[in-house]
Amino acid sequence: MTIHPSAIIEPGARIGAGVKVGPFCVVGSDVTLGDGVELISHAVVTGRTSVGAHTVVFPFASVGHRPQDLKYAGEPSTLSIGTDCVIREHVTINPGTAGGGMKTAIGNHCLLMIGVHIGHDCILGDHIVLSNNTGIAGHCTIDDYVIMSGHSGSAQFVHIGAHAFIGGMTKVEKDVIPYGTVLGNPAALSGVNIVGLKRRGFDREAIHRLRTAYRMIFASEGTLRERVDDASAMFPDEVLVQDVVKFVVAAERPLTLPGNLPINVPGEE
Repeated sequence: MTIHPSAIIEPGARIGAGVKVGPFCVVGSDVTLGDGVELISHAVVTGRTSVGAHTVVFPFASVGHRPQDLKYAGEPSTLSIGTDCVIREHVTINPGTAGGGMKTAIGNHCLLMIGVHIGHDCILGDHIVLSNNTGIAGHCTIDDYVIMSGHSGSAQFVHIGAHAFIGGMTKVEKDVIPYGTVLGNPAALSGVNIVGLKRRGFDREAIHRLRTAYRMIFASEGTLRERVDDASAMFPDEVLVQDVVKFVVAAERPLTLPGNLPINVPGEE
């Protein structure tokens, strides 16, 4: 490992092989840094935090400090960050709380750009990109391959499905279906994330079937549950469609809908 003389590594910290800790970094006593982790300079990793192998933390990131929750009373909550992540300048990530499962978790291969904030008790999947100054409030769940553009944000308890795309400066207050594109303030669905799906190698016919199901689910006739059931019956073997169906059926919160539709609640009759 390589530790700059000006860095502070508190007793008890667990440091893996090949770790690099640059000038003026601070690593707390309950921190675990996996093999090949790099803290470039002026970064702080504290609390009961584990950082996966080959993750890079840029200057002035604050990782693992106490949550921004007035109910937090010093409980031994945790923060885990996966492998091969990039945490850019001025990112802040908070651990969990007793009111939310006691943990915040970030998956593998995530890119958190400048000024991103991830609040307490959030669960993030793999291959997520959060662009500059994106804010994620507490208790949110963000599934694999989600992209959130600059200055966007989510309210507490929001669930964003896999492969969704959130446009710049979008305010997300309701759950977002997998593979959806969401824009605006207030946020509204604008269709399927076709560009993202093509870039990730999804079959063209599968995307076409997903678009057809999307139009069925978010039509104006009947209830949301009826439309979801119709789409499920039409495409029983299409994985993308069934992902959306399962997400809608399991939703316990309002969904982000196209701007021309009335507000529905999941499961309404």
